[in-house]
Amino acid sequence: MSDLNDPRVFFAAERTLLAWNRTSLTLMAFGFVVERFGLFLHMLAPHTPQTVERGVSFWVGMGFIVLGSAMAILAVAQYRRVLRTFKPVEIPDGYWVNMAAVTTLILAALGIALSAYLFNGLK
Repeated sequence: MSDLNDPRVFFAAERTLLAWNRTSLTLMAFGFVVERFGLFLHMLAPHTPQTVERGVSFWVGMGFIVLGSAMAILAVAQYRRVLRTFKPVEIPDGYWVNMAAVTTLILAALGIALSAYLFNGLK
């Protein structure tokens, strides 16, 4: 990828991964808020039956959560692809290059777990 032989190139790639991590987390949080807002509106409506149904806000919120999880997984794949192009001199000695990737994958797993919980929570 580069001939700079400079660890700053690696750190730039890692910062990019962490930026995608924040974006994924934001999408999942927004999806959760949208999904729960529909439940809140249902609770405020005085003349509706007490059974909770899956409305538009549920599906839009689930879409955001799944999109955030998918983005996290794709960001790790892209980071690993870029990491393979680096020379050993571009990565600092003793630096664990997978910490950001593992954190992002854990975020994706938690997003998938959240979507499964929300999907199975309303029946």
